[in-house]
Amino acid sequence: MTRAQPMPVWAHEMWRYRVLYLFVLPFAALVVLFGLWPIVQSIILSFASSSTAFRLSPDYVGLENFQTIFADRRFIASLRVTLLYTAISVVLNVAFALGYAVLLNSGYLKRGNTFFRLAVFLPVITPDVAGFIVWKWMYNQNFGAVNAVLGSLGLPMFGGIADTDTVLTALVAAELWKHVGFYTIIFLTNMQLLDPALDEAAKIDGATAWRRFWHVTLPQLRPAITINAVFALIQFLKTFTVVIVMTKGGPNFSTNFISYYAFQKFDQAAYGEAMAMATTLFVLVLFLTYFLYWVLERTDWR
Repeated sequence: MTRAQPMPVWAHEMWRYRVLYLFVLPFAALVVLFGLWPIVQSIILSFASSSTAFRLSPDYVGLENFQTIFADRRFIASLRVTLLYTAISVVLNVAFALGYAVLLNSGYLKRGNTFFRLAVFLPVITPDVAGFIVWKWMYNQNFGAVNAVLGSLGLPMFGGIADTDTVLTALVAAELWKHVGFYTIIFLTNMQLLDPALDEAAKIDGATAWRRFWHVTLPQLRPAITINAVFALIQFLKTFTVVIVMTKGGPNFSTNFISYYAFQKFDQAAYGEAMAMATTLFVLVLFLTYFLYWVLERTDWR
């Protein structure tokens, strides 16, 4: 008579916490169904011809779609502008959020601290489309508030979203207003966990406020900096809403980011090329996210 095989450790643990897994199961099913499965399907369809991509038996053309998009000068230009916009936005959002969080946490804004916290976070919960429509009105060359203020001060007019030289600046400012509050809250939360004894010891040793911030506070904020930088990188590489609301990829394709260009290709029924662009963006997000995380984790913050 053969002896029953002992239950594997992983199976024993799953059975032990079976109730918890049952609670997690509906959410996991939704993630797989509406998150992972569409990604897998889009990757598969990036190797299919546009005319048969959504048939039951699509015709697969190998790397033809990828060869087509990388031979497209407009796609290469969209790749460049996406990376440039992302780099500027990540640096500015993390820097502004860190500075604002330090200011709120320092005690200099004791009277209006709650107001300023609410003011910086309110845009985060404002609907994206509504917020960007307001910014589009503000940048209007005829009746916009931005040029009205500049004109009253005797300053040169701002080209805003109508000028290829200023459109990226205009979009960066709008998205900075929209997202910086989220990153500020993460920094503020992390600052509640800082060890005050370290700062006090540095103060007793005669360290200036700047040296205490650079050598004591900043190293302790590394987890928050890493999280914010990674979140911001993913956020801005996929930039879409601000473009479709404010610029439609213009002027002169200067804001034709990869996500919006893929949307245009899909709208033109070039499904294979659109999926290839989406897959390229997906790989780019994975690679740059891992690279940024690796760099930040290996950086000596002392």
